[in-house]
Amino acid sequence: MQLTTLLRDSRALATLAVPLILTQLAQVALTTTDTVMMGMLGTADLAAGGLAIVLFNQLRTMGVGLVTSVGNQIAAASARAESAQDTGPATARSESDDEVREIVRASFAVATLAGIAGAVLMLLIGQALTLLGQEADVVDRVQTMLLALAPGLVPCLWFQAIRQFTVGMRRPQALLQITIASVAVNAGINWVLIHGTWGLPKLGLPGVGVATTLVYLLSFLALYLSAKKDTVLAPLLSLNIAKADRATARRLVRLGIPIAATYGSEAGFFSVTALMAGSFGSAALAAHTAVNQLVYIVFQVAVGLSHAASINVSRELALGRTEAALRIKNTALACAGAVMVVVGIVYITLPDLVLSPFFDTTGGRDADAVSIATHLLLVIMVLQFFDCAQNIGVGLLRGLDDTKSGFRITLVGYWAIGLPAAWLLGYAAGLHTLGIWLGLLTGLAATAILLLRRYSASLREKFTAQQVVPTA
Repeated sequence: MQLTTLLRDSRALATLAVPLILTQLAQVALTTTDTVMMGMLGTADLAAGGLAIVLFNQLRTMGVGLVTSVGNQIAAASARAESAQDTGPATARSESDDEVREIVRASFAVATLAGIAGAVLMLLIGQALTLLGQEADVVDRVQTMLLALAPGLVPCLWFQAIRQFTVGMRRPQALLQITIASVAVNAGINWVLIHGTWGLPKLGLPGVGVATTLVYLLSFLALYLSAKKDTVLAPLLSLNIAKADRATARRLVRLGIPIAATYGSEAGFFSVTALMAGSFGSAALAAHTAVNQLVYIVFQVAVGLSHAASINVSRELALGRTEAALRIKNTALACAGAVMVVVGIVYITLPDLVLSPFFDTTGGRDADAVSIATHLLLVIMVLQFFDCAQNIGVGLLRGLDDTKSGFRITLVGYWAIGLPAAWLLGYAAGLHTLGIWLGLLTGLAATAILLLRRYSASLREKFTAQQVVPTA
């Protein structure tokens, strides 16, 4: 790929990716605010609230997966509409616009049903926590927190449905402003409801759950109103689920289930390795937790690049530009590599600064954990590129409407390669936590290679079917 072409494609990708990356980072700040404020209430509330949020986030993530393909479907339909406007009759443009509206209605219906089902499941899991060996006092606190959180799942998924609509239309700018504003609003509502200021009842821990639900509702309303003011988005924004086409909704669910399963599989993979790290003692677990949080923060770059690349692939294929779709892979990987090089340099040159939010790097109290974490920074320097690459690979395949291959490949990479490698290196080879992260690196690298190869092969199959020879 020529440098001028790479720079041009990178700018086009960054136009969509940067707002998404910043939005993801703002969402991390949102959950961090909740955790900090729960910690102010005490250890018991932090433990119970943390468990409740883990359950909520697991179901939220699965629900988001169900509507993630909406952006790709919207991008393809929008591209066809633009093409029809340029070269086709007015009726073709009208049909394409109707298709976009139908996808929006169907996505809102899927989000509503998934939100209700997830909320019910969340409450049922809360009732079963005692059977899972949790202490009675913790269970009581978790259940009250879940009661406050459960209603928020529906507006959360409504927000995600409209988010995918705006991203698919390549007009995501309002997302960033709304998400940043939600961080401040969330902190304010948390404080008011936890402490009962301004004459409101003092709710304590459940106040955090109520605040989260209110913020999701307000964020949805803000994004909806913003879209209604947009002259391009407003005519296509139809939320009347009574008119939702069942076939379109079934197609979205069919595409979304493997995505939801992929998200769940990845979360489970990292959860199991956390348990493995904990078997080597508290210092190892603390180091693992700190480094994992660093990976999670940087991973938001991967999420933004993955979504942007995925949307652009759907658009290019809808316009019949398969060679451009193949180029997107290299562009996204080049952007990811550039970011990871900068992050890696920071890890090498300023390890104490990087770890200081988690440990006392100047004294001896956390010396063991700091030593372990410092060595792990050398591993995640490389791991984060493959973590980013595998997420981009999943997004690229989603751009081809191939969500099943992504799920199957991640199962192989995470569970058939990564987890055994982590066990062999951590336990059999005696490398402990370092071995576990080397196993994670192995699994993510294998997953990235398999996903990217599958994407290139799928595109070439499309070329062959169209009797066009691709150029890499």
